Amino acid sequence: MLYREALKKAMDELMEEDETVVVLGEDVGFYGGNYRVTEGLYAKYGEKRVIDTPIAENSIVGNAIGMAIGGLRPVAEIMTVNFSLIAYDQIVNEAAKIRYMSGGKVSLPLTIRMPQGVAKQLAAQHSQSFERIYASIPGLRVFTASDSITAYYGLKQAILLDDPVVFLEHELLYAQDFDFIDIPHFDVRKQRLIKEGNDITVVSYLKMLHDTLEAIKDIEKDLGISVEVIELTSLNPLNLDKVYESVKKTKRLVVVNEEPKTGSFATEIITKVIENNFYDLDAPPLRICGEDVPTPYNRKLELLSIPTPDKIYKKIIEWGKENGL
Repeated sequence: MLYREALKKAMDELMEEDETVVVLGEDVGFYGGNYRVTEGLYAKYGEKRVIDTPIAENSIVGNAIGMAIGGLRPVAEIMTVNFSLIAYDQIVNEAAKIRYMSGGKVSLPLTIRMPQGVAKQLAAQHSQSFERIYASIPGLRVFTASDSITAYYGLKQAILLDDPVVFLEHELLYAQDFDFIDIPHFDVRKQRLIKEGNDITVVSYLKMLHDTLEAIKDIEKDLGISVEVIELTSLNPLNLDKVYESVKKTKRLVVVNEEPKTGSFATEIITKVIENNFYDLDAPPLRICGEDVPTPYNRKLELLSIPTPDKIYKKIIEWGKENGL
């Protein structure tokens, strides 16, 4: 199933079941969405439930907050995470705090969908990743969708929550076709074991998960080891029980994500693992992240600024040989 179709399937099924579920954003209606995620929903549900908005992200989120307070279950689409900065005050100072500042009297069933990451030559202002920013805000839930399974199940669970959720997608995954299976008891908060292994635990999410899996085939062959891979589907709340158990077995941890290394979410994961598994580790954890630079427009420089399968392979091979593998 295509990634974008899984996202639409989640919204379509909930819109059929519950007339309070509405969608709003730039070009989500007649045009079907910038990435075709909402294609067909406007014709099926009409302009009152699939709402085209002006190019005004602060207004989109502000109106969605009002809808949620008024009893609706809105899904607001921000065209990319880069534009969410314009709505940052509404997301952080309003959405995240309303339940707490009302003494629990007002819940906010709001989902804010937005893609992030480096696509292809969109330059510095349109190629950012902000999971570290949103996951650090108390009151927000932050989920990620790395394939069609987490896109479908994760988005459904986000929409059904009574708390505000930032739902992060990746710009290069919308047209990807992933295997899809029914998982009746899927829980977005529990992370996913993607591949079992015995010698290294690798944690990743979004597009970097797939680049990591591509690199691991050669890493296992050349080092003669097996690698365990865990996908983070929820960054807030951050339940790392699967990672802790895996590190007890493998004794080694690698985290791969796309955002710049300094202050990246990889740092938070590694900190928690060290706090929990300090005496289990046989090697210092490895972060493979983006470089600490604004993303260049030049394609060669752009690829140098982010992890790629080849870069992931070289860094893990070098680190593995330095640490007894």
